[in-house]
Amino acid sequence: MFSSIKTTLIALIVSAIIIVSVAVLIFAVSEHEALYLEAVESDLDALSTNMADDIVGLMASDADPFELAIPLLRLDRYDNVKYARILDAEGKLLQGYYGQAVTPEDQTPLPARAFDPDSIQPGMSKTEGELVALKLIGEARLPLGYLLIVNDIRGPLDQSRRALLLNVAPLALVVVTLAIMAAFLLHHKMLSPLTRLSRFARDVERTKDYRLRIEVAGRNEVAVLGHNINRMMSTINSETDKNLKQTQKLIEQGKAMERLANFDSLTGLPNRQFFMESLSIELTRARRAGQDLALMFFDLDGFKGVNDSFGHETGDLLLIEVSKRIKDHMRGGDLMARLGGDEFLILLHNNPNEFTLVNIADRIIEGLQKPFSIKSWEINTGVSIGIARASDAGYDQSKFVSNADVAMYRSKMTGRGVYTLFAQEMMEDAKRKLQIANSIGAAIENDEFALVYQGKVSPAAELIGFEANLRWFSPKLGAVFPNEFIPIAEQSGKMASVTRWVLERLCRDMPRIHEVAGKKLTVSVNLSALDLKKPGLFEFIEGLLQTYQIDPAWLEFEVTESAYLENFDMANRFFQATSQAGCSLALDDFGTGYSSLSYLTKIPINTLKIDRQFVNNLGSSQKDCLVTEAIIGMARRLQLKICAEGVETREQFDFLVENGCDQLQGYLFFKPVLLRDLTARPGMKRVDLGLARRG
Repeated sequence: MFSSIKTTLIALIVSAIIIVSVAVLIFAVSEHEALYLEAVESDLDALSTNMADDIVGLMASDADPFELAIPLLRLDRYDNVKYARILDAEGKLLQGYYGQAVTPEDQTPLPARAFDPDSIQPGMSKTEGELVALKLIGEARLPLGYLLIVNDIRGPLDQSRRALLLNVAPLALVVVTLAIMAAFLLHHKMLSPLTRLSRFARDVERTKDYRLRIEVAGRNEVAVLGHNINRMMSTINSETDKNLKQTQKLIEQGKAMERLANFDSLTGLPNRQFFMESLSIELTRARRAGQDLALMFFDLDGFKGVNDSFGHETGDLLLIEVSKRIKDHMRGGDLMARLGGDEFLILLHNNPNEFTLVNIADRIIEGLQKPFSIKSWEINTGVSIGIARASDAGYDQSKFVSNADVAMYRSKMTGRGVYTLFAQEMMEDAKRKLQIANSIGAAIENDEFALVYQGKVSPAAELIGFEANLRWFSPKLGAVFPNEFIPIAEQSGKMASVTRWVLERLCRDMPRIHEVAGKKLTVSVNLSALDLKKPGLFEFIEGLLQTYQIDPAWLEFEVTESAYLENFDMANRFFQATSQAGCSLALDDFGTGYSSLSYLTKIPINTLKIDRQFVNNLGSSQKDCLVTEAIIGMARRLQLKICAEGVETREQFDFLVENGCDQLQGYLFFKPVLLRDLTARPGMKRVDLGLARRG
């Protein structure tokens, strides 16, 4: 009913004032009536007593009725007397009187006997609307009669009540009005702070501004409430500011997380997840529209060498600059992404023809051939690109990316720094690679691998050692050569198992090799870059040496220059451990990789192996002769042994021996053979260079 405290309190106060005023008025009227009746009763009692005394003489002298009427006429002065009666001692009427309070219509004949004296007691009594006075005339022991006077009290009492109300009502109304006004003023004074608080709350709700404050004064409960509300608003404002900052921080973190989820943190390019989602949408759209898409898959040539030579920070800066430079050669609307490492993808829209694809690929290759200036270094790099079409993959996302990947690896195999358009026959190569990768584990279990041994000779053509090389004779795939399955084993993560098989088989073959050679010769074995990254390799070798009772001096580990530099720290730890154990170390293919002259004095190698490309050109290239002479001279000054591989002619042999080469190997002396063929050959101690062994 009441919508606010203010309305409710006003209604309650006004009601209370009215109720109290009415109650007081009723009490006053009631008291007035009581006092009036008391006064009327007292007056009538005195009047009736006096008149009874006056009538005693008349009753004693046996006065006639007329004389008895004279005292009753005195009642004419009283307006409220209804009637009076003089009775004898037996209650018989002697004289009667009708007063002014009785109308002529109400005057009835008086009965001869008014009442029985034995049934009533003299005195004052009240009946309905009447006051009755019954007085004894004479002595109580010998009464002469009775005086009965009936006075009307209803009419006078109503008249008196009306007069009282008429006199009191205006004053009461004024008092009530003043009281209500005072209540309103008091209410306004006491509740105005609450009204301000209510208005303040609405303002806060409307503006959402928690910096608002309410002005309060005094020390009453409302003032305390106001102070508490201000403190609460300060707390809310402080917490709101904190929440806003936290919310903003969460929003920024959400954006950052979204960016991290969809974009590469280094280059700012879309990452694999974002690119693949976009590619899926574009493939669906292109298929529906009957259009074609093209995909370029490429990575940088020699990027690992940049990381190892200049550090990963420089490598990261190179990736940033590469991504910027490639963008300059892209069409508007094409999407470029970084998959990870140095691998990138470009999605080309709108049915690009072969001319467009070749043009873009040429521009990218040419653009990346220019040196990059990074941290005062001039860095050269290149790119190998594979290009595939969505229609060739049947708009299948996985096949689309796989086709581009296959084409890119064909570019690397071709010679790097080129592009290759995907052709369906490339999938046959990919399938063979997959077959090879899936068959390596079974090849180890089924003992399909074999070691072949190629002898090494001294300048005097005496046998001084062997090199062990791996071969694979697969019942399903046929003869699989190392240059085919070794890279696949490295990519599929199975190289460690292959290497452990080679090392264990070599240790098992070692006694028979020495038996055939007739002396304790050193056998060298190759380790790949991935072998150097695998922890626990040296511990595995130590276990083999103890198990097969192999002298560490009988083993020599060959590591290519590039493999060493790609894993410099781990390679150094491996070299230090194997050198301290007593094994020999050889740096293979020296001169064909990155320049490592600064490391030759820091690593514990025993032998430098001259790459066969220098040996092959000794008779035809003066520059190769000079480089070979320089390598041999440098090695001798560093007190390192020199081994030349790929020696096939007497002229090459004479040149190498003349310039101080310590070890030689090649088809001029021995071909790689299985252990059983090695044991069946006589004359292993010395080679007749006049009749080079070809079997």
